[in-house]
Amino acid sequence: MFLCDQWRDYEVLDTGDGEKLERWKDVILRRPDPQVIWPKAEPKLWERADAWYNRSETGGGKWQFFRSLPERWVVTLGELKFYVRPTGFKHTGLFPEQAANWVFMQEQIGRLTAQGRQPKVLNLFAYTGGATLACAAAGAQVTHVDAAKGMVQWAKENRDLTGVPENRTRFIVEDAKAFVQRELRRGNRYDGILMDPPSYGRGPNGEVWKLEDELYGLVELCAQALSDQPAFLLLNGYTTGFAASVLGNIAQRCTGGRGHVVADELALCVTSGGVLPCGASARWTPDV
Repeated sequence: MFLCDQWRDYEVLDTGDGEKLERWKDVILRRPDPQVIWPKAEPKLWERADAWYNRSETGGGKWQFFRSLPERWVVTLGELKFYVRPTGFKHTGLFPEQAANWVFMQEQIGRLTAQGRQPKVLNLFAYTGGATLACAAAGAQVTHVDAAKGMVQWAKENRDLTGVPENRTRFIVEDAKAFVQRELRRGNRYDGILMDPPSYGRGPNGEVWKLEDELYGLVELCAQALSDQPAFLLLNGYTTGFAASVLGNIAQRCTGGRGHVVADELALCVTSGGVLPCGASARWTPDV
């Protein structure tokens, strides 16, 4: 299990009855989580919630606020800083469990920088840039690709908040597959590639993305886009029903069976006990 326990500004206080109770610095949020099928461990604790994303029986949902909150606020992890806020789709602009993958990628980047190289990293479906900042702060040159213009703008604001030099990041608003295909035609290669694709989505020009139909082909393209001396290839998935071994098999096959793959669940520690499952990741590294 890839267990994330690095945070001080973030904490899962309790889980139960299809929900999670989280502390984001000084703000406590109550949000749905379909994998939580056990009862709450600390029912009284939930009375401390500052806001609750209440799901509608007809789909979707909305936030209910129990006190006035700032429009957005900052959480930190070491030198990294992020703006977070409750959005209309229950998210906050940050997936804290991914910090476990950031540590892995920073270690691989450090191996190359110790050799005097500045690694080139490609971050696909890059959202608000958590991994982009982590890799850039470790010394990589990062190309950040996401189809949502608003998320790319948020990522730029996080970069400026953290103070990562602008020349270490390149931001692209485009469909992930189309971008990788163009990079291959141009002969551009990357030392590290990561992706965090949604189960379903649309690109900026209406392109339809269905994970089960598109993932293998995209990973094949990404494997071709790795440099001659790469550091890593990382796949992350939240799709319910996709075991970690599915991602691991794809990574292993697309890299021709060379190198080494570790695939496992991602999880967050829960203060009241146990862990919260948060999808799965497969990490490929070369033979060194």
